[in-house]
Amino acid sequence: MLQHYLPILVLLGLVLGFAVVNIIISDLLGGHRRARGKAEAYECGMKPVGTARIRLSIHFYLVAVLFILFDVESIFLILWAVGAKSFTQAGVGLFVFTEIVLFVGLLVLALAYAWRKGGLDWDR
Repeated sequence: MLQHYLPILVLLGLVLGFAVVNIIISDLLGGHRRARGKAEAYECGMKPVGTARIRLSIHFYLVAVLFILFDVESIFLILWAVGAKSFTQAGVGLFVFTEIVLFVGLLVLALAYAWRKGGLDWDR
């Protein structure tokens, strides 16, 4: 049984050995210049001010999740629109159209529910 996996184990050993040797060689031969600005965070050429930990409202995350949800659903609609001609040629056009109308109706109901509950408000 081990004979079947021996080439895979040899390849894994070679890959790990190659990675370790490359790391050691680059550490030995690479330059080491310590500079004060090298360890600082860089963002847009500006000095960082304050802490990176910002408390965001839960409404921000709720709007983000709703956006992703409806964005993915719109991708399904695009795929349906691309394949709509082939559905009519296959003879299932009316069935698929009914299904997509129900799908869009469900999306509209979900959006109305989220809007009614205040899920799309940034600040309350």
